[in-house]
Amino acid sequence: MATAAVAQASTVDSALQEKAAGPLKIPLLAPTSTSRPKERAALTPEQQQKYDVLLEQVKAWTEIPSTKGKAGPLTDSERFWLTKECLLRYLRATKWVEKDAEKRLLETLTWRREYGVEDLTADHISPENETGKQVTLGYDKEARVCHYLNPGRQNTDASPRQVQHLVYMVERVIDIMPPGQETLALLINFKSSKSRSNTAPGIGLAREVLHILQHHYPERLGKALIVNMPWIVTGFFKLITPFIDPLTREKLKFNEDMSQYVPTEQMWSEFSSGKLEFEYDHATYWPALISLCRERREARWKRWVAGGQQLGESEDYLAGAADVGVEGPVSNGVPDKVEKKVEEKVEEKKEPVPAPVEIAPAAAAEQPKAEPAPAA
Repeated sequence: MATAAVAQASTVDSALQEKAAGPLKIPLLAPTSTSRPKERAALTPEQQQKYDVLLEQVKAWTEIPSTKGKAGPLTDSERFWLTKECLLRYLRATKWVEKDAEKRLLETLTWRREYGVEDLTADHISPENETGKQVTLGYDKEARVCHYLNPGRQNTDASPRQVQHLVYMVERVIDIMPPGQETLALLINFKSSKSRSNTAPGIGLAREVLHILQHHYPERLGKALIVNMPWIVTGFFKLITPFIDPLTREKLKFNEDMSQYVPTEQMWSEFSSGKLEFEYDHATYWPALISLCRERREARWKRWVAGGQQLGESEDYLAGAADVGVEGPVSNGVPDKVEKKVEEKVEEKKEPVPAPVEIAPAAAAEQPKAEPAPAA
C-alpha cells in the first residue's frame, strides 16, 4: 500500500511539474493533502440486520431477468459490482426497505445488461468528447472526483450516443474514486461559446439522463455546482425540477463561490474562482484518462479475486485502503473465514460413530457354549 501511495504521489508531482511548464493536459491523480472524505456513519443494529437480509437475498439469485434476450445467472463482473457499499446505497435510496432495494438492484442489473454499459468502448465514445465537453479533473474538499460538463462545447447532434457518453464518463469517474469516497462532484459550466449560444439540453434528453442517474446510480451525487446560468437555462431548470427528487435538489448549488467546495488549486480556471490552468487536448487527455481508469479498475479486480471473489466485498478493500476483505485473510485462494464455515458445516453433517457395545461378564456367562466338534 505504501509503495502504491508513493508511486501515485510521484505521478501527481510529475503532472504538477507539467502544469508549471504550461497548462495541464492530463487528469490529476489524487486530492490535495487536506481534502478528505467524511467518515462514514456506523450502521445501527437495525440497519446491519437489513443489510444482512439483503445480502442473503442477493446471494440467492439464480438469474437476472430480461425481456431482450439478456437473461442469465450473475456474471463475475456483476458480482464484482455488487459490493457492500453498493447494496447499502440501494438500501438508503429505498429508505431501508429490503424488498424495494432488491427490486431496484435487479432493475439496474437488467438495465446495465440491456443498455450495454460494459460494452461501451473508448473508441465509440471518443468522438463525443473531442471538444472536451466532459472533463474529469481534480477533487473537491471531500475528495470527490470533479466531473465537468461544458454544454457550450457541444459538438454533436442529439443522439443515443450523447447519453451513452455521460454513462461512460460516470463509470470512469467511479473507477478512480479514492478510498472512503463513493460520490462525485458534478460541475456544470453553462458558459456559451462562439459556436453555441444556447447551452440548455433538450427536455427529453435531460429527463432520460435524470432517470438513469437517479434510478441506476443512486446515492452517487455528492454535489452539483452550476455556474454561468443564463435566463434560458434558469427556465430549463424550472421545467425539470419536478423530475428531480428532493434529496438531489438539496445538493444543487447555483452561481455560488465554488471555492468553498473545491480547492482553487484543483478547480479549473474556467470555472468560478478556479486557479488550475488546464487545456483540453483530446489526443493527450483521452488516452491518459482511459489508461488511468483501466489501471485502477484492474487493480480493484485483482484485489477482488485475491479476496475470494466475494459478493458484498468492501470498496475500501478493493481500493487498497484495507488489508483484508469482508471475509478476512485468504489462504490458498480461499478466505479463512469461508474455509472455517465450510469445515464447520462438514463437521455438522458427519454422522456420529456408535460407541462399541460392551458385554457384561454376567451376560457373557449366559451365552450358549459352543458344541464340540464331532469326532472323526
